[in-house]
Amino acid sequence: MRLNQFISSSGLCSRRKVDVLIKEGKVTVNGNQISLGHVICEGDRVEVDGQLIKAKENDIYLMLNKPPGVTCTAASRIEGNIIDFVNYPERIFPVGRLDKQSEGLILLTNDGSIVNELLLEENNNEKDYMVTVDKKITAAFIDEMAKGVEIYNPRKKGNVLTKPCIVIQIDDNCFKITLSQGLNRQIRRMCRRFQINVTRLQRVRIKKLPLGTLALGEWRQLSKEEIAGLK
Repeated sequence: MRLNQFISSSGLCSRRKVDVLIKEGKVTVNGNQISLGHVICEGDRVEVDGQLIKAKENDIYLMLNKPPGVTCTAASRIEGNIIDFVNYPERIFPVGRLDKQSEGLILLTNDGSIVNELLLEENNNEKDYMVTVDKKITAAFIDEMAKGVEIYNPRKKGNVLTKPCIVIQIDDNCFKITLSQGLNRQIRRMCRRFQINVTRLQRVRIKKLPLGTLALGEWRQLSKEEIAGLK
């Protein structure tokens, strides 16, 4: 197994972060500093900053119907963080984000190896959202949203055009949108381009995994079949 995969699957941090730690010389195998791409063998002693890394005995995969007001961070210093809310007895972290005001399906795990699979934009993983807004929806609005909208992207410090997507009107003030992107506050920013504000935003599907009937604020373990569908 590659070293970065072994460490990330332990739940310590993401593979990308592991690569940074390796470059900084903070990772050793059997007491020796190593380079990127290193492959470990059974019985190797892996340490990060002197901390022994052990393989997990069990992977944990949870789905939560996140309520508004919960912040999707594992940082304990942030009041109302998702880890304190779930209060799971083992170390887990959220996969991706839903902004604080939003609700719905979010995954938590101790398996760092699944993060890239679910979050990398080039994997084109679909996510469904139900969106309620403060103005009456028009056919022109649905059409423009589906074609792509120019919004501000904080990471690029400039405007970007969102990818074409599927948008279906539900009623006068609600629509369903299917995205394969995950830009910061994307749906809210898209709507604001039309002077429309989101009053409720709920994620209801990630890939083949629907939110289903899970109650707001509740969480459950994923089945083996659901985990396989995510991978």
